Amino acid sequence: MLSRPVTFAVVLAVQIICAIFFVSDIVLSVLGVPVAPVPWRFRELMEIGAASGLSIGVVLGALLFRAALLRTRKVEAALRAASGAFMTLVDERFDDWGLTPAERDVALFALKGLSLADIARLRDTSAGTVKAQTNAIYRKAGVTGRPQLLSVFVEDLMDIPEPHSDREKV
Repeated sequence: MLSRPVTFAVVLAVQIICAIFFVSDIVLSVLGVPVAPVPWRFRELMEIGAASGLSIGVVLGALLFRAALLRTRKVEAALRAASGAFMTLVDERFDDWGLTPAERDVALFALKGLSLADIARLRDTSAGTVKAQTNAIYRKAGVTGRPQLLSVFVEDLMDIPEPHSDREKV
């Protein structure tokens, strides 16, 4: 029911008609505009229909809200899984390259896009030391600079199959 746009269009149309009915009734009364008398039975049916339409809108709104929350939770879980997969990949690469703990820290900061000066300040060391460490990282990784270092991880991520995919890579 929630996946059919026609259902929402119908409920929206009913709600618009209900709103027009209630608002016009009040506005005409406040302005003192004479209105031809409407049979009491018809008026009661209109009010029942309007109340029903608004009630259906509330129920559908609640269902949509619930569905949105569930989708949000699912996306957040997938994002956490991807983040965990990325950090696992980073740790594996750092192990493969034989990076020291200090080089690992510098490499992570470099992957985050921090400048050499920022990395030096965060690690409480000199920019020259950080530059030497980044050069050692690039040499061990077999790359010439930060863009290539980042591309190593991007390429690795692109090779990871989707967690819930039944398709196999060709």
